[in-house]
Amino acid sequence: MKTNPLFKSRVAALGKFLLIGLVLVIPGYFFLYPQVLQCQLITLSNFEKVSDYIYSSPELQNSQRKNIVGVIKKAEMRIDSFWLGKQAKPKIIVCETPQEYQKYCQSTEGAGCSLGTPWGQSYVILNAQGLNVDVISHEMSHVELLDRLGWWKTTMHIPQWFNEGTALMLDKRFVNNPDSLGRYFDYMDEWLYQTGGGQNILELKNIASVKGFFSGGPKEVMLAYMTSGLEVSYWLAYCGQAGLVKLVADMKNGESFEESYRNLENKAKKNAILKLPDNPLRLPDSYKIDE
Repeated sequence: MKTNPLFKSRVAALGKFLLIGLVLVIPGYFFLYPQVLQCQLITLSNFEKVSDYIYSSPELQNSQRKNIVGVIKKAEMRIDSFWLGKQAKPKIIVCETPQEYQKYCQSTEGAGCSLGTPWGQSYVILNAQGLNVDVISHEMSHVELLDRLGWWKTTMHIPQWFNEGTALMLDKRFVNNPDSLGRYFDYMDEWLYQTGGGQNILELKNIASVKGFFSGGPKEVMLAYMTSGLEVSYWLAYCGQAGLVKLVADMKNGESFEESYRNLENKAKKNAILKLPDNPLRLPDSYKIDE
């Protein structure tokens, strides 16, 4: 069968357009996020490979590295239990100095951060000075969601309050309650404290973006975290971890976050034996979740 010359020319033009796009977009991505490029070049750095996926600063002693590997394993077990099976396989970069941490995380503050790329790679960067199971579990939760949904849906369709709130469920630095109902009550206490008894409420729609979530000072960011923890702990108290996995599956099948989040909650409430106290974050239409 003969191929139409016009069709051939259009295919060639499309191929050339896509190639030019890749040539422009990929360098642009690394220009905007240089730390991603540094992470991708970790095997060429002076960091030492501790395991198949863990890279350690040369400044760390062998005894420190062994301890860090043990802490990472505990965090992975926490992820595996919460997410009903761990799927993400990020490279983990453990830094010793502020300069190293800034190179890979683009910040001198904090105990850890996580990065992901549109082409499926993910990294967890850790500051050895503040290393613990909670920090690692928090960052690993981010890359777990990223791995399950993909970069585009996670960054464009998951509100930041849900991403951070889910990570808080594995991070026991603020609320350490293994019971889902008790966790909601504890986050309610923390939220009431941060809002002065509910006087200074931060609405979910205002922290749906990364910029909105982290735009304020330390006090405002802490309120954003506690607001996220309150909302997600409420939802999980009804829907459970199976509901979280189902939400991800729904989104992979084309359902929106808002639709799946609302439907799973409504269904769980119909079958619930206990009724939780009202969530003060909800609008008058208590089933509406704004993004």
